[in-house]
Amino acid sequence: MLQNNPALIHLKNTLRSHTEYVEGIVKKNEKGFGFLEVNTQKSYFIPPQCMKKVMHGDRVVAVIQNHVQNDKERKVAHPEKIIQPFLTRFIGQVQKKNKKIFIIPDQPMLKQAIPCNISKNITQSTLQEGDWAVAEMHHHPLNGNHIFCAEITEFITTNTNNFAPWWVTLARYNLARTDPELETPQKMLDEQLVRHDLTETPFITIDSAHTEDIDDALYIEDIGNGRLQLIVAIADPTAYISIDSMIDEVASERSFTNYLPGLHISMLPRQLSNNLCSLRPQKKRPVLACRVIIASNGVPDTNVQFFAAWITSRCQLVYNHVSDWLEDNQKSHWQPPDVIIAQQLTLLNRLCITRNQWRQKNALLCKGRPEFRFLLGKKGEVLDIISEPRRVANHIIEEAMILANTCAARLLRDKFGFGIYNVHLGFDQTHAAKAVAMLANYGISTDSITITTLDGFRILRRQLDSQPTQFLSSRIRRFQLLSELKTTPGPHFGLGLEVYATWTSPIRKYGDMVNHRLLKAIIKGEDGICPTDTLTLKISERRRQHRMAEREVNDWLYLRFFQKIVGSLKKFNAEVIDISRGGVRIRLQENGAVAFIPSSFIHHIRKELICSHDHGVVKIKNIVLYRVTDIIEVTIEAIRMDTRSIIARPVPSCYFL
Repeated sequence: MLQNNPALIHLKNTLRSHTEYVEGIVKKNEKGFGFLEVNTQKSYFIPPQCMKKVMHGDRVVAVIQNHVQNDKERKVAHPEKIIQPFLTRFIGQVQKKNKKIFIIPDQPMLKQAIPCNISKNITQSTLQEGDWAVAEMHHHPLNGNHIFCAEITEFITTNTNNFAPWWVTLARYNLARTDPELETPQKMLDEQLVRHDLTETPFITIDSAHTEDIDDALYIEDIGNGRLQLIVAIADPTAYISIDSMIDEVASERSFTNYLPGLHISMLPRQLSNNLCSLRPQKKRPVLACRVIIASNGVPDTNVQFFAAWITSRCQLVYNHVSDWLEDNQKSHWQPPDVIIAQQLTLLNRLCITRNQWRQKNALLCKGRPEFRFLLGKKGEVLDIISEPRRVANHIIEEAMILANTCAARLLRDKFGFGIYNVHLGFDQTHAAKAVAMLANYGISTDSITITTLDGFRILRRQLDSQPTQFLSSRIRRFQLLSELKTTPGPHFGLGLEVYATWTSPIRKYGDMVNHRLLKAIIKGEDGICPTDTLTLKISERRRQHRMAEREVNDWLYLRFFQKIVGSLKKFNAEVIDISRGGVRIRLQENGAVAFIPSSFIHHIRKELICSHDHGVVKIKNIVLYRVTDIIEVTIEAIRMDTRSIIARPVPSCYFL
């Protein structure tokens, strides 16, 4: 009766119109209460009883009420509506309690046990305490349910499995855990494509010692007047894979070969990637090739030729062996197998130097860090971490591939105006203005219009690279846009190039397979099929997932490695890579591990300490102690398995003792 009372309805509507609603993200505190973060400047307190209805990370709408406590008034958020739950599909560990099944999400801020149902395809006896599983959240208190409730949909692995880091991480990002099990075509497609016979040309490959999916081979010759002619031959999986085949569909879905420590999961069936298409020595293989002439000043000739061919690689060389010989052939234990190979390496080194000098003046160079390789035992234990700096042989291959990719990008742009392009636009206008303001504080004058042009960006990067430290380069990076995959051509500011598209790793990257097909269409004089934006978005998302998966497995393995080092007082040199209010993130130079130094470890009097993310500095009593890119000495204090984090302590500076 009262339910339809007009006066009551009017009163409710009046009250509702005066009620303040806000939308934000829930941030949980370890003490049980939380905050609704509306933006970086504004948040509201959430009482403990209200936190029982939400999770850390939930995006909700809350009603804001005034609460008076101890004669002080404060605005308090009461969540009422869920907009986007933090957990939908998630990974966790099984907990059994009183014959009931719970799952504890594998999230640093979520340690509550969520009651679970079990999917029909899983028997309850399969699940044991601590086992890893995939679950989906089915009930949320803000959707009218009394409690959170999930359903376990997939068993991943047992808690005792030494290889849990790999299987859990792959499941988290929904990535394939095995190579494609598909019937591999043994015969090539009839592509109506003429292949030049280059089987007598002494091509060579340079890779890591254990590489099986070899996708590039090089041949170079001196043609006089300081000019070099380079042929880059690339493995041709599209010679076996039709665009409408199951293999192509699976490759499109996977997008990349997944390289994890001690494990790589192929994009293509191994019979193709490691055998029929791999440019193994002394094996006749189909390739797509690029012939380009480079002048003595490093400028490539505009008459670049793309063509299909047959090659037989003369030999498979190893990065470190080639580097040893080129850097000091008198002391090198390894020698080229014959005079022809020695000449090839000498000419390739000359090409690398020439192109490197050209890029320094006309494009940009990337200063890469050493790569770190985990040496693993049979049970997944970390025996050692090996630093592998990029040496001369690595730079030879890098320069050759950048040159070949640039040539392909220009050809695709001029013939079709589409393809799979790597595009990096540097800054947008908003971030450019912030970058200009920051640089002005350090005496570097520029403007937001100039640095959003390719020439202006090149000038800025060279100016920053000439600084005595990399501090400003590090600070400017946070304003830069990320690179993207696009179907239309655009500049790549990071490389300093007008256009860039990769085609040199088709065994490992689906986007390169797409560009192969477009290059073949040009060779045959046919029209190309423009790839869709949906495809580039899918490939981009896969790339992001692969990078996150690699980082997560690395973090897990670093924890295993440092278990035996915690408390040993062994000192490490570390680079400061980020500073936040809570402390400092560092990267150990010896092995690449990322660790965190809490602010309480830096200085015990909090009011005297300033940790500024915006300025990239740590100050004590207004004196700069650390800056981003500084090298400091630390010891390992602890490892925290629940957050996959390493806690370090700085070796005290004598100034502040």
